[in-house]
Amino acid sequence: MEGNFTYCNPTKLYFGRGAVRFLGGELPKYGKNVVLIYGGGSIKKNGIYDSVVKILHEGGKNVAEIAGVMPNPTVEKLYEGVKIARAHKADLLLAVGGGSVCDYAKALSVSVHCKEDPWEKYYLRFEEPTCETLPVGCVLTMAGTGSEMNAGAVITNPAQKLKIGHVFADEKIMPKFSVLDPVYTLTLPHYQMAAGIYDIFNHICEQYFSGEDDNTSDYLAEGLMRSLLHSSRIANKDMQNYEARSNIMWTATWALNTLISRGKSTDWMVHMIGQAVGAHTDATHGMTLSAVSLAYYRHVMPYALPKFRRFAVQVWGVDPAGKTDAQVAEEGLSAMEAWMREMGLVLHIAELGVREEMIDGIAESTLLLEGGYHTPDKNEVKAILKESM
Repeated sequence: MEGNFTYCNPTKLYFGRGAVRFLGGELPKYGKNVVLIYGGGSIKKNGIYDSVVKILHEGGKNVAEIAGVMPNPTVEKLYEGVKIARAHKADLLLAVGGGSVCDYAKALSVSVHCKEDPWEKYYLRFEEPTCETLPVGCVLTMAGTGSEMNAGAVITNPAQKLKIGHVFADEKIMPKFSVLDPVYTLTLPHYQMAAGIYDIFNHICEQYFSGEDDNTSDYLAEGLMRSLLHSSRIANKDMQNYEARSNIMWTATWALNTLISRGKSTDWMVHMIGQAVGAHTDATHGMTLSAVSLAYYRHVMPYALPKFRRFAVQVWGVDPAGKTDAQVAEEGLSAMEAWMREMGLVLHIAELGVREEMIDGIAESTLLLEGGYHTPDKNEVKAILKESM
């Protein structure tokens, strides 16, 4: 490993069946006023809401609620939450839901006491908080984003057609604790499960496809990808298979808790393009990634044939005998495409509502990040989007 790094992850995890019972032991560490944050109401149908509220009341907490956090949380919803949390004098923000709800809670954490416009400060200028921040806890109901163990928070500004993630530098923004019960994920529709699985896979790819040194982080990434492929195929046939779903949930956490990015550069351009698609369509995040991935990776593959060859052999089991690096690398991407079709993932942005006349605007909304083997310009992004149609 050639890179120097610091690693700290203070999030405490409670994993497994019935793990929500440990929430009661965490609550005394925080003040009386809790803001409960959740999405569209599914947690009320499946009983998770009742379980959590019962524990909060038994802990003597004064509870306010922010309901209706959408899959792509908007800046308007963030402003609404700031008002509620300020009025409640919040001591703890408790997110109960998927990655978007957890992301929203972290964005709220740095915004409640911020004297500036949080969108301008955190998502346009990418500054760090200079104000008091609020502690966040998560009760996870969907596997995918890894938001339960990192300091990232993605917010969408529909008026500006921008969907931007800020990964805060200070580990204090990470959730103080997260409850991960795989049973909570078993009621998800197949579309959402598949989208979450691809989000996990792409998180690993974004950290894997950069650098050529002999890096332990890449070996960890390959193991996580192989585990995910194995479990995803089982879950695709039997969505109630607890073992497969628990492995998927655990892989999601390790895919983006910063561990496998240590000591190397990273390439987040699939996320940047996918998030721009999401800003223009409000499509499901994991599906925006799946729709642009193959075109992007085929675009950058010539700049990194050795790594794509390794990906093909180590992750997809391609036999390299008698083949050129380019042939092996393409076989790997073809195997990846076959798995994506097997999982029912979206492979074309047109399926998400993108029309030809939208491509220029999506490309303009795409942030260009360095770190990968090749940083595309806006014209290349347009070409990738057209190839993804």
